[in-house]
Amino acid sequence: MRTRLRAAVAVTAALAVIGPLGWFWQRSLVPDTYDMAAMGYPDGGGGPAAHAHAHGATLSVADLTGPSGVPDVTVTLTARREGSGYTLNHTSPGPEIRARQGQLVQVTLVNESVADGVTLHWHGVDVPNAEDGVAGVTQDAVGRGQSHVYRFVARDAGTYWYHSHQVSHEQVRLGLFGALVVTPAATSPAPDPVVAVHTYAGRRTVNGRPGVSALAAKPGTVVRARIINTDAGPIRAWVSGAAYRVVAVDGRDVHEPTPVTDTAVLVTAGGRIDVEFTVPQAGARVDVGASTGLVVGPGPDAPATAQPRRTLDLLGYGTPAPLGFDPAKATRVFQYRVGRRPGFLDGRPGLWWTVNGHMFPDLPMFMVTTGDIVRMTISNSSGEVHPMHLHGHHAVVLSRNGVAATGSPWWIDSLDVGDGDTYEIAFVADNPGIWVDHCHNLEHAAEGLLAHLAYQGVSTPYRVGGAAGNRPE
Repeated sequence: MRTRLRAAVAVTAALAVIGPLGWFWQRSLVPDTYDMAAMGYPDGGGGPAAHAHAHGATLSVADLTGPSGVPDVTVTLTARREGSGYTLNHTSPGPEIRARQGQLVQVTLVNESVADGVTLHWHGVDVPNAEDGVAGVTQDAVGRGQSHVYRFVARDAGTYWYHSHQVSHEQVRLGLFGALVVTPAATSPAPDPVVAVHTYAGRRTVNGRPGVSALAAKPGTVVRARIINTDAGPIRAWVSGAAYRVVAVDGRDVHEPTPVTDTAVLVTAGGRIDVEFTVPQAGARVDVGASTGLVVGPGPDAPATAQPRRTLDLLGYGTPAPLGFDPAKATRVFQYRVGRRPGFLDGRPGLWWTVNGHMFPDLPMFMVTTGDIVRMTISNSSGEVHPMHLHGHHAVVLSRNGVAATGSPWWIDSLDVGDGDTYEIAFVADNPGIWVDHCHNLEHAAEGLLAHLAYQGVSTPYRVGGAAGNRPE
């Protein structure tokens, strides 16, 4: 009798444990094909009633295209699997694309030999939604032997980059990316070299070259170096041999920047920082750590200094200027709380990222309407840093850890949110579509650290998975 009782108790205890685990496991499973924008739950941010886009949708992502007409800049990029990585036109990084502000850009992507398919996302460029290049959300992945045309107006001068958004955690790391520079309509002849930082097989490079590269420039020349961080984590950059100013962040000018010395600036993953300096007699060097950088001057050598201990705080750098809208009149207020907890992700047990306490696919869809003023608080208690990237929009930083911004408007599309940090940002919802809002450590995004910003009444005909094999992260 006692043996039977003990057995019954043991079975009951096992069921008490296995039953809930089985429920959580079942709940975590993701369909083979699904509408990314219909996953999770709508969050209206205190605005008008929020509904997933499928209810009463009147506008398709596929219709939100760039303009027609004769392009001013025409580029063809051919993606290939070469060696242990990927190339665009046989190079990695891919070709640097340059346009003047206001020009119509047309890029034809050809997939010659990338087995998983490929797309191009224009990182930091607020393109029309259909041109955003996110597989399964704004287009289907371009399969081998296929091509896709992107068209957009280079509306805002600045430093940007492009990269694949199909299996992006692998394809970007292995080489499918390049720089995009939009210069003002009245372009200055001053040198403005790109310093694209990327790590290949554990070795940091600038523009694909390890070590130190050189750019010839006469003393007295004013140089604008465009630093792009294409890696998964933050880097620090500085100028050795000269004072410098941070003149732009994420493609937006800093208002009245002041010179700094013996100071580094943090460049978040996916982010861009433009620094400007005057070349001294001995030359100067743009350093990006790991004994890597760009020498600018009359010769191949320039003084090198160790990474400064001080890091520039952009929260108080420069001077205030009008934003063009009033964040105090926000019509939507959202929370984006990043955490981590054990559970199942598509049936796999592990320690996974959470957004507002939920794991993928049960994540918020931040719902807005055109013209909304949006405030969003991003907090991180996950134990790791996260470079948060919102597609299709630029936001201004209002505060960090309760301290209000006092300098130039700090406009961002990629924001480094450290463990324990809380940022408040604001933006105007002025670009209809369905937009990814995710961590740009792309491994983290592939592990479920992403949400979406969706406009009421917008739907997408594209699906993750399916015949196209769409895998955006």
